[in-house]
Amino acid sequence: MRLLDRYLLRELLVPLGYCFFGFLIFWMSFDVIGELDDYNAAHLKGGEIALLYLLRVPEFTLTVGPVALLLALLYALTNLARHHELTAIRAAGVGLARMCAPFFAVGFIGSLMLLVLNEGIAPACAEMAEQVRTRHVRELLRPELREWQMNLNFHNARERRYWAIQEYNTVTAEMRRPRVIWVLLDGARRDITAEKALYFDGAWTFYNVQELTYSGQPGALPVPFQTNQIVFPAFNETPAQIKSEIKIGNLTDMKAAKKVRLTTSEILNYIQLHPHPSPREEAMLFTQLHTRLAMPWTALVVVLVAIPFGTPAGRRNVFVSVAGSIFIVFAFFVLQQVGLTLGTGGYVAPWLAGWGPNALFSIMGLVLTRRVR
Repeated sequence: MRLLDRYLLRELLVPLGYCFFGFLIFWMSFDVIGELDDYNAAHLKGGEIALLYLLRVPEFTLTVGPVALLLALLYALTNLARHHELTAIRAAGVGLARMCAPFFAVGFIGSLMLLVLNEGIAPACAEMAEQVRTRHVRELLRPELREWQMNLNFHNARERRYWAIQEYNTVTAEMRRPRVIWVLLDGARRDITAEKALYFDGAWTFYNVQELTYSGQPGALPVPFQTNQIVFPAFNETPAQIKSEIKIGNLTDMKAAKKVRLTTSEILNYIQLHPHPSPREEAMLFTQLHTRLAMPWTALVVVLVAIPFGTPAGRRNVFVSVAGSIFIVFAFFVLQQVGLTLGTGGYVAPWLAGWGPNALFSIMGLVLTRRVR
């Protein structure tokens, strides 16, 4: 790494640390104020609230990270420009693209980190935070009902199977009194009921099974079958897919669909069970999918936006750049929410709703950068 790169990185990373933790504390404080009544209603103590927000740090980082990077970049570039250091660097024969290479490297690494947080760490931490938030509410329920989903029904359209489960444990994947109606390719139908079912080694095992097989021929009587235990390796519905079915099935309106954060795996699991969703579900699912795929690359987009605003030479007030960054962030998030609303409602293509804000601000940054002298 060249001496120049180390110098520019130091000028960026120091304000980036201050901006990140400052925005993180501000964001958490603002959220606490808005949710304090709900926490009191849930009988959460101070330590539990602190644990909840510790678990929500990855979630907040997804929002705070790009904002902090933008503000830190504008501050660093403006500070360098005010002291004519950028002019000296370019006078030494270093082009704008080469000079900004360390900043693009930080943006790219930041995007990869956001991608890992978005798909792996943040969803798991969000589930644990929700368990902390509802801890006292769940304690009021009978122990056997705290982790059970009642009357779960779903249709695996790809395999033509209808599931009706009276009780499903969302932690252990145990089923109580499941019923599966399986329509075969030749028109025959198998109606399977059991006392319970468990998931072992990638297959469902049914216990105390009663089955009726219908040949599909007019007037033919069903063939009964009964056994204590049977494994159905053909049933490829996994607990992860059923979990996605439960989560997405609870999205009954557009407001809930815009508020929830679905992971890429949850969306793909649901699509596996429903290869031909309704137009409303298709718009919501694919908008969420493209939005999740586009969101981590916001860190790279803010680098493209910050360069033309921070590199022009001249003595300028740093607070002007701060005010400019706030306006840029506000405009970007408004455009994201507008795209999410239009995409979820089916008014624009899901890919445009998800990638549109990134594309627009990237193009704007590239056009403005070409004008920098």
